[in-house]
Parts: sequence; C-alpha cells; structure tokens
Amino acid sequence: MAVIEVQGLTKVFRTYKKQPGFGGALKGLFHRQYELTQAAHDVSFTVQEGELVGVLGPNGAGKTTTLKMLAGLIYPTHGTARVLGYVPWERQDGYRRQFALLLGQKNQLWWDLPARESLELNARIYGLPAPVFQRTVEELTGLLQVRDKLNVMVRELSLGERMKLELIAALLHQPKVLFLDEPTIGLDVISQKTVREFLRHHNATHRTTILLTSHYMLDIQELCQRVLIIDHGTLFFDGRLSEVLDRFADFKLVTIRYAGEVGHSAADLARYGEVVQRTPASLQLKVKRERVIPVCKALLDELPVSDIDIEEVPIEDIIRQIFAR
Repeated sequence: MAVIEVQGLTKVFRTYKKQPGFGGALKGLFHRQYELTQAAHDVSFTVQEGELVGVLGPNGAGKTTTLKMLAGLIYPTHGTARVLGYVPWERQDGYRRQFALLLGQKNQLWWDLPARESLELNARIYGLPAPVFQRTVEELTGLLQVRDKLNVMVRELSLGERMKLELIAALLHQPKVLFLDEPTIGLDVISQKTVREFLRHHNATHRTTILLTSHYMLDIQELCQRVLIIDHGTLFFDGRLSEVLDRFADFKLVTIRYAGEVGHSAADLARYGEVVQRTPASLQLKVKRERVIPVCKALLDELPVSDIDIEEVPIEDIIRQIFAR
C-alpha cells in the first residue's frame, strides 16, 4: 500500500531583490525587482507503508522544501501529492493527527518549561487519554534514556537530550508517517547511535513510514535501504543504497602490505591505478572495477605482497562526487 504518492511536485519561490543603500530602498517602493528560485522541480516518487527512506542532497537542494510540502506547511506551485489518502496542504484534521514533522534546527518544546509540561500540552492537543500518555512517555523515555530529564527546564538540557525529547514529542500521538529533517545534527556520536537505534526499533515495531534527511551518511547507511537523491530541486536517483555504488562508483580501493622493500617509483605504481596513499610498508590504489582482478594478479606477481585487501569506496565519498558533478 502506497502511503506517500508524489507526482510532479514543484515549488518556485518569488523573492524581493533589494538594491543596496537608501537609494535602492526608495527605488524598491516604486519598481520592485523579483527573482525566482526553484526549490523543487517535478519531483515524483511513492513510499510504501513501513518504509524508512533516506533523502540525500547538498544544502539548498530542496529536501526540506519537499518535506514541508508533504507536511502541508507550504503550498506547491505545481504537482500533486497524497499522504495517507489526504492532500497535505488542505490541512484536514484527520491528516494532522496521523503525521509528525521534526526539524532538527527548530524547537517545539517550550524553552522555559520542563519537558514534561510540553508533552502534557501536546497530549491535550491530540486528545490522548491520561493512561495512554503515561504509557507512551514511559516507553519512549526509557528507550531514549531520558526518563530522568522530564522535569528539567528545556533550556538547561544538552543538545542531545533536547533532541531526544523533541523526538518523543513528535511520536507522542503515534503518527503513521514521520518526516525527519536532520534529526541528529550536532549530536555527539553516542547520542547519534541512540537515536538511530531508537528509530530502527520504532520503525520495526510500529511500522511507521519514515522519510529521513541527513548529512550524516552513517544515519542513512544504518537505517535506510532505499534513498532518494535530490540536487538543484530535481530527483535524479531513487533506489536501493547499494545501487548507488553500482551506478556511480566505477572503482574500488586495493590496499597491499609489503613483505619486504619495494623499489618501484610513483610512476611505476601508477600503471596499476591511481595512488591514493603510499608508505614504506603499504600502498593503496584506486582501481577501475573491471581491472581489479588483473591488477591484483599483477601486484602479487611483481611485488613482495604479504597481505591484500579489496574494498568499496566509502559511500560518503561517492555521494560527495555526485554532488560535485
């Protein structure tokens, strides 16, 4: 069952271009200049129930704009979308009770109140019975290890603690669809790991459909089998994360360790592949996929090799190259 259906979604922003200085301000009163920015262009995809899909793209690619349109915060210029059978920007009450949007750089908890009071307010807004509220808070705070932080002022919490409680606030009403925009931004390694494990567990147990944007490739690798890659507002890849390697990485990394001294020069070694790193005891080469086997055979025949290792290029390097193109 398709929970999210997007077809030709496009968003163009018209922004006022102010000229510098007082004279420019006066000119703007009578002859305003505008420029058009296309944040999303003809984006189409579907997401099935229970999928956890990663959305990748550089800053300004249109990821957050797409999530905001699906959450009904902004209207598209063109195109259609349905989430749980609803048109998001119609903002029907039935839809708003079944989704949640968490923006990593925005607060929904009241800054000068204990987190518990903000959660109680959310429970009243969504009409949650007190037993359901207590049970849900106990479960989520236990999984995220912040049960002892419920009565602490939000402004006194660390970034990681606040982010975990923001996530609890988003999941309090048990939404069927969850939009996450940079949920681990700025968190330390331990907090990132806790949030990732929690999201994996929640997705598996509640079958919540999740769209996740992140600049941390570890988030995507550990949570998402499928990714959408957006750049300049256009969706140009939709598939399994493993397919990114097949389509965009045409080389592998070959690392050898020497059993003795090697007198080859850099020029001699370059004929095997691109030299990535070279030390007196080891050598790492970037080799075209179709040449990996013959290159390894040549290295074993011609050099005193004690160990050899073949690995894929790190996924973050591949994504970086895609964006650079």
